[in-house]
Amino acid sequence: MSTAVSPLAPKSIPELPPVAGVRLATAEAGIRYKGRTDVLLAVFEPGTSVAGVFTRSRCPSAPVEWCRDRLAGGSIGALVVNSGNANAFTGKNGRAATALTAELAAAAVGCSETEVFLASTGVIGEPLDATKFEAVMGGLAKNGVEDGWEAAARAIMTTDTFPKLATRSVALGDRTVTINGIAKGAGMIAPDMATMLAYVATDAAIAPAALQALLASAVDRSFNCVTIDGDTSTSDTLMAFATGKAGNAAIERADDPAFAEFAKAFESLLIELAQLVARDGEGARKFVTVEVSGAESEASARKIALSIANSPLVKTAVAGEDANWGRVVMAVGKAGEPADRDRLSIRFGEVRVAHEGARDPDYDEAVASAYMKNQDILIAADIGLGDGFARVWTCDLTEGYIAINADYRS
Repeated sequence: MSTAVSPLAPKSIPELPPVAGVRLATAEAGIRYKGRTDVLLAVFEPGTSVAGVFTRSRCPSAPVEWCRDRLAGGSIGALVVNSGNANAFTGKNGRAATALTAELAAAAVGCSETEVFLASTGVIGEPLDATKFEAVMGGLAKNGVEDGWEAAARAIMTTDTFPKLATRSVALGDRTVTINGIAKGAGMIAPDMATMLAYVATDAAIAPAALQALLASAVDRSFNCVTIDGDTSTSDTLMAFATGKAGNAAIERADDPAFAEFAKAFESLLIELAQLVARDGEGARKFVTVEVSGAESEASARKIALSIANSPLVKTAVAGEDANWGRVVMAVGKAGEPADRDRLSIRFGEVRVAHEGARDPDYDEAVASAYMKNQDILIAADIGLGDGFARVWTCDLTEGYIAINADYRS
């Protein structure tokens, strides 16, 4: 884990309020790191609903497979997350590690092993010694606190330089409910379902099916719109938990009108967490928003936006504060989506640099270059063919990214 905090980090870390029905504890199990916490145990009151979305990688980690197999049960008693080892590409040993971890957690918490959910993040291909959890699991189960959100966020960090937390308070029926979220991720980020690792808990009463529908919808406009390097992790996991302790009338359907404001708050929290991930991109010095309008469809706009955001040439130009709009033209053209060179317009912030297939007649290199010195950069491309719109978030590509990943296993 890097010791230098990203220059794009928020000025302060929010203090998250308790979520009734959730207790959090962390410990040092010595999985890989020395002198820092690397295990999180979250304990949930009986009756807590659970929902999740996971990586579409064809090489998923053992914990991802474990969670998928148990999600249909709809309830959760405990969540165990470790950092430092992804327990991915570990074969039978990996599956045995998940089974032992679940056994230890279930015994310590007093729930069924089918109600234990797991996640691991870190190095791929190294066996996970799950016996290390045995020494800490009992203490974790006893020492859980309702206000341990920042400690929880820190325990799941790998190359992250700051913990990622967000909270919302919103009316649901005649009650005010809380939504808290944490996430980790800084590299190997191109979600295709969810993200790196992220967990959202609320004290609202929400049926599992409604929570799953809400999560699946919200993730598509949040975590599926963030990319650091175009690489989808084997461990991507996003889970949501609803304890029901707020006492509202239970939401049974995601399209319940009473659920609308909660759904907006839930999605805005996921967007905030996703943007924090982009702001902590490995080696990042610039936060980049890419907007594509005028595409033939929303799906087409999304593909073009991701083509721009994932382009090493675009990202290095941003790192070098170079207003090289030709690289954006390249990324639009290679996306494989409908586009017309002679209708294309490109802006850096409010500075239009290209219009209708040529350099903008009012282009001023000094003005464009001055804009590129900002810490937050907007790249906007209008395709000129329809109403399709998409927005994604990324960061620049610097020598810091190379240094972090070249030394990752050292």
